[in-house]
Amino acid sequence: MQVRQKEARILRRAITAWADGGLVDEDLAGRLSGSIEEIAFDWKRLAAIAFLVAVLCLAVSVISLFADDYLMELIQRLISVSALGKVVFFAVLAALFYGFGARRMKARPHLRFSNEAILFLGVLSTAVAVYLLGDMVSSDDPNVSYLVLLSFLIYAAVGYGLGSNLIWLFALLSLGGWLGAETGYASGWGAYYLGMNYPLRFVLFGGLLTLAAVSVPAVGRFKELHKATLVMGLLYLFVSLWLMSIFGNYGDMDSWGGVHQMELFHWSILFALASGAAIFAGLRRDDGILRGFGLTFLLINLYTRYFELFWDATHKVVFFALMAASFWLLGRKAESIWTLGGRVKRERG
Repeated sequence: MQVRQKEARILRRAITAWADGGLVDEDLAGRLSGSIEEIAFDWKRLAAIAFLVAVLCLAVSVISLFADDYLMELIQRLISVSALGKVVFFAVLAALFYGFGARRMKARPHLRFSNEAILFLGVLSTAVAVYLLGDMVSSDDPNVSYLVLLSFLIYAAVGYGLGSNLIWLFALLSLGGWLGAETGYASGWGAYYLGMNYPLRFVLFGGLLTLAAVSVPAVGRFKELHKATLVMGLLYLFVSLWLMSIFGNYGDMDSWGGVHQMELFHWSILFALASGAAIFAGLRRDDGILRGFGLTFLLINLYTRYFELFWDATHKVVFFALMAASFWLLGRKAESIWTLGGRVKRERG
């Protein structure tokens, strides 16, 4: 059995624990350990990175093409295509990529990275088609939120239909973009909408998305998309809360610059309460995503407050020495919990 080096160590530890506990005899334990063959190079990770770099380079290439006026003018001269024709071309191209990706997912589901790369080409073609559509119908004061909403509807339909987490993630990103564009347009691109700056709007949006993810039963097609929805909801929520704990509900740097940081402390408390709620819910539901987000952003909150309160008032030698000590203690605690968990598992075995 060929496995990666890390997996081989885990398997060998498990076999040793079984042998020590009398679950398997020494002969069987030896044969099991001997059947493990370590992979010298992680080709799976290389494949994922290679496909990611390939599609990112392609995306940069397309963006550079549209940004180069000379190349665009040259293409216009060589290929006389109407604005509508360009939109139709990229829309058809996106449909072909989605169709090919869907067929390949059924025929070769084990080739996950290349399948997702093909679907990403569909995502990219859709974005280009929507951009060209907006350029075709643009006015002096365009409301781009309709175009972003169109992107969301396309991505949501295709992502849900194919059960693709990748396309579903772009749908949720587009939904957030639509919220920002729509509220920005409605407020005349001012700092506030209904008295809320941008981070506060996304706190509400992230909270609603997270609530939907934990409330809607993970059944049917949504079972495949539940994890992506929860992750995006928590990202929107906690990143926005982190920004609120720093800047508060202020819309410009001049107003924020005249405020003492302690006047924004209630946002830090709310940030901590949200992190604690995520940890508690994660423990009750045995959900590693909720626990992980809660713990991670609780630490981010604490260290952000540490920087705010002590950066100017403390000598940098003492400042970083205290940080080093805190991370050392955190590492010691995490190591002891990890060791205890392994010992408990061995005793149960």
